[in-house]
Amino acid sequence: MFVAPDPGRLRLRTSARAVIGVGAAAALAELCGLSLTASITGGLAALLALFTVTDASVRRQAATTALLPAAGFPVLALATALHGVTPLRDAAFVLVVFCGVYARRWGPRGHALGIFAFMNFFITQFLHALPAQLPELYAAVGLALGAAAAVRFLLWPIERRTPPPAAPAPLPGRGLARHTTRQAFQATAACAVALSVGQVLSEERWYWAVGTAWWIFVNTASRGETLVRGFRRVLGTVVGVAAGVLIAIPLDGAPVPTALLVGACVFGIFYTAAVSYSWMILAVTLMAGLLYGLLGVLDPGLLVLRLEETAVGALCAALAVVLVLPVTTHATNDAWIQRALLCVHAATAEATARLAGSPAADPAPHAAELETLLARVRMALAPLVHPLSPFRARKARAGQVITLLDDCAREVRGLVAVAADPDAGHDARLAAACWRVEAAVQALTVGERELEGPASADATAPPAATTEPALAHLQGLERALAELATPLGSDPKAPFVISA
Repeated sequence: MFVAPDPGRLRLRTSARAVIGVGAAAALAELCGLSLTASITGGLAALLALFTVTDASVRRQAATTALLPAAGFPVLALATALHGVTPLRDAAFVLVVFCGVYARRWGPRGHALGIFAFMNFFITQFLHALPAQLPELYAAVGLALGAAAAVRFLLWPIERRTPPPAAPAPLPGRGLARHTTRQAFQATAACAVALSVGQVLSEERWYWAVGTAWWIFVNTASRGETLVRGFRRVLGTVVGVAAGVLIAIPLDGAPVPTALLVGACVFGIFYTAAVSYSWMILAVTLMAGLLYGLLGVLDPGLLVLRLEETAVGALCAALAVVLVLPVTTHATNDAWIQRALLCVHAATAEATARLAGSPAADPAPHAAELETLLARVRMALAPLVHPLSPFRARKARAGQVITLLDDCAREVRGLVAVAADPDAGHDARLAAACWRVEAAVQALTVGERELEGPASADATAPPAATTEPALAHLQGLERALAELATPLGSDPKAPFVISA
């Protein structure tokens, strides 16, 4: 996670920007004379605004950020009003969980608004906020969102120069087969049980179990993904609790070092989120311990309770994803792999058309989409390649699929780079090779149209050895796609031997 590729240092820059935004939000609240509770609420609101708003354009990001109060303020008022009415508070929290997950069907904006609504209810429980504090909580959140927007869109507008990659569209489905609908029921069931069991452990800190169950369902689509996410959350919490014992407890809420370490945790959350969920949760857990220190309630028993509540939430999420409208890992894997393969073909066809002289052909968007799809494939296959996975044959297949798809992506990137050269040439062999790539993709996918052969006479003949870069990349694609037929076409339960 520390040496993972960071093209354009995008992760580094967004992490540094997050520290500035969260620090500015907390500082504004303090300068305005707001309470410590309000300052912490503002800092967390700024963190959420910078972390969850992931729309594909700056204009959409700004609109989503402006809409966050519409999702958060009513929930904040509801949570404070019901603070002392346990049955109604619990029912309202479960309803917020369902609505927050269901909102993901409206894409990145619905995803961000749903998370912000849930976290406003969660933060109210975390800080034990009361109705009398509502005006200053509104003021703190408003200041925080303004500070986050100013840093993101004016002071350091990273996305204006480096547009964020568009998230892949969710897998299709209707009714209960639709991912967001199914997951809304799963998350609601998990959070309801976690709430009940969490309250048995602690009537004051039960919300950690609910928060764990909620976050495990973020950005997961299958049973295996959810189980692995739960394991990684528990692992990150264990290490984070140990770090809290060694770091947060000795500090005992000292303002300056605590503020500096909270800034380091914010940086860690943003920098590791894309590459290691366990490390991100370590940073979250340590930050929670530091905030408890500021509030004057931190002790070793509280950190142990945090771990216990996390284990309860993870177990409830695991049971829900297995028992409530389950979707197998294999079905999800197959769908994402097929989408990645079709994107390989689209990028290849556009690059070949560009080399043929078509000014309208542009393979770059397809190449960018392929990168996001491959990230989604890796996430889908993560349960199978996990070190603790007992399924050795499936693990070997999944590992080879990831390797070969990475090979495809590398060849596509090279082909796109060649096509961007205005002096690149074109001959009939490129069209023939492109058609063979298309045929190979069709052989690995289902439900696609029948292909017609190439128009050129020598289209079906293998091309002669050449050093021409475009043709070399197409040949590399052909080899990778041909080798993919073995892991994708074999019985998942049969022994598997990786070809040399």
